[in-house]
Amino acid sequence: MSRQEIDVYLAGLEDPKRRTLQTLRETILEIVPEAEEGISYGLPAFKVQGKVFAGFGAFKNHLSYLPHSGSVLSELNDEIAAHTSSKGALQFPVDQPLPKPLVEKLIAVRLRHIREAQQLR
Repeated sequence: MSRQEIDVYLAGLEDPKRRTLQTLRETILEIVPEAEEGISYGLPAFKVQGKVFAGFGAFKNHLSYLPHSGSVLSELNDEIAAHTSSKGALQFPVDQPLPKPLVEKLIAVRLRHIREAQQLR
């Protein structure tokens, strides 16, 4: 995984999508500074201890935060109620970054799941 891959992905987007996702990228890296950056399944992703814990993508009419786990969003129903979501993606407007407290919660849940899975081994 490499930081440059995300740079290339973002460079291919128009504003405000690029600016909003760059803000999300910076937020993720503030929360987990040791994260490795790169591309997973064709979209920007962030890894820690070899496991993808967060990602994002730009689509025609929205942006998505990707927790890379089908169980993260269901644990945060109240916090994400204002957004459209599926099992594996949280959608948000192209010009409104996700609030840092929400990103912190999303990452905390995913990292907890990763730790629990590693303890089961």
